[in-house]
Amino acid sequence: MSKIALNKIVAVEKSVKSATAKGMGEQRKQLEKTTLLGGLSRTYRSKDEEGDLLPAEHTRVQVRATDVLTELQDTLVRLFDVVATKDWGNTHARANVEVDGEVLLKDVPVTYLLFLEKQLAELRGFVERLPTLDQAEVWRYDENQACYATEPVETHRTRKVPRTLVKYEATEHHPAQTEVWHEDVIVGFWKTIKYSGAMPAHRVKQLLDRIERLEEAVKFAREEANGKEVDDIKHGRKVMTWIFG
Repeated sequence: MSKIALNKIVAVEKSVKSATAKGMGEQRKQLEKTTLLGGLSRTYRSKDEEGDLLPAEHTRVQVRATDVLTELQDTLVRLFDVVATKDWGNTHARANVEVDGEVLLKDVPVTYLLFLEKQLAELRGFVERLPTLDQAEVWRYDENQACYATEPVETHRTRKVPRTLVKYEATEHHPAQTEVWHEDVIVGFWKTIKYSGAMPAHRVKQLLDRIERLEEAVKFAREEANGKEVDDIKHGRKVMTWIFG
């Protein structure tokens, strides 16, 4: 059995599937045109020698179902062989996922590598949207609250207290002249601590960096696995022969 690189099969699979679908559609249309399937041969014989002489009529059969099926078989044989080669090859095409020189995953099938690529891309998108701590604040982790907290900040609370200013004392002839104004008087103190369940920005950046490095390693492994030679499976003709033989 001959060998072929798996990535060559993967590269042509889409076009073969597309060509097969197009071919089957055209073949189906041919069989739907009943006029092309029909033929006719008609000759005229006069009743006597004095009768009319009419030319013969002939219509050739332009489409034969057997020919269409033969063409269909050739189309499907190629598709069956390509898909079989890819699927059989996927069971043998494996590679290690290495990150920073360390083998993280060993002998990973190419199908699982494709799954990893998709999942890591989705995970990266999720981590990119993680909420991060306000960098305008100084945060520390509070074990009791199981989240991040700022240092306490104390502020005072005030109340406006009316005050009276006597401009002129009262006399025998005039009442006293006064002015009322309000003074802000401290009456208490607030101690404020901010809490947050968000994550430090540097931690999110670290996670993204690790995901991206793993994504790169998985892509390298997939390329390596797809580059391996696999058996060039030829099962399509056997299947078609069994059906139409």
